[in-house]
Amino acid sequence: MRSPLLADAPAVREPRHAPVAHVVRGGVIEGVHYGSVVVLDGAGEIRFAIGDIEAACHPRSALKPVQAVAMVRAGLPLDGALLSLAMGSHSGEEHHLAGTRLILQLAGLTEADLRNVPDLPYAPAVRDAWLREGRGPSRLAQNCSGKHAAMLYLCTLAGWPLESYLDADHPLQRTIAEVVEELTGQHVADVTVDGCGAPLFSVSLHGLARAAARIATAAPDTAEHRVANALRLHPEMASGTGRDTAALMRAVPGLLVKDGFEGVQLAALPDGRAVAVKIADGADRARVPVTAAALARAGVEPRSLAGFAGAPVTGGGRTVGGIRPVAALHPPGAPA
Repeated sequence: MRSPLLADAPAVREPRHAPVAHVVRGGVIEGVHYGSVVVLDGAGEIRFAIGDIEAACHPRSALKPVQAVAMVRAGLPLDGALLSLAMGSHSGEEHHLAGTRLILQLAGLTEADLRNVPDLPYAPAVRDAWLREGRGPSRLAQNCSGKHAAMLYLCTLAGWPLESYLDADHPLQRTIAEVVEELTGQHVADVTVDGCGAPLFSVSLHGLARAAARIATAAPDTAEHRVANALRLHPEMASGTGRDTAALMRAVPGLLVKDGFEGVQLAALPDGRAVAVKIADGADRARVPVTAAALARAGVEPRSLAGFAGAPVTGGGRTVGGIRPVAALHPPGAPA
């Protein structure tokens, strides 16, 4: 039965994205990244929007904090670093693998019980070292293994079936779907399968920003606060050494950040200001500077965002340009 308290599911359509970043070489725009951006104020009202923030989109791993809230509400007893890992897209470093093994040990399970797709470590340096050691793809090394271990742990505690924990009609996934709808404030538009094998719930970019704000502003005695606190205090467990999401949380006190494949990013502050970004072509090189520009639009001090301007465009071994957010993303009164 569809809840009358929720907005209708976002429309499944070709998103009406707009230019959000220019690739500038010298003084010429060499390329254009399209996408959509929404900035919410502390009251949850739209402060700025560009592109199509109401079309259905796949949040990918940016939805993991919402999934974590659902699991904590359902009885997942993890906190701190292990809870951060449970919502992570980790680099495959040794502390990520050890943390995932520990969650499985707490559940009385092993790597063999995981049902995520075997893969190599996500971080290039870690992957290269892994291959030099003659190691192949594994479920433990795959970047979502912490989430899958947490899902299995909850299933053992709740008495839910283990083999089918990734089925969309499993009690775990139904529980997650309900919390996705509650926190985004809208019905799910579509259910498909994420890269790791878990169900993926399609919502709007606007809904994703609402969910981030609700997690970031939650009271201390809530599952949302536990999730936000774990991610803020242990950002490298949800990502990895040198990853931009962890660096952004270190640079802006209290900021909650999670990225997802195909150019998705959410970020929210403790006062409820939130942003959500989708880069149409999935390019990571545009995701970071556009997110930084959106945070400046939300009122974050630009000096704290100075390190997130994106990778330079080089020519002949020297910097000749960069990735520049479009003028519309600059805060009013700031130079374009």
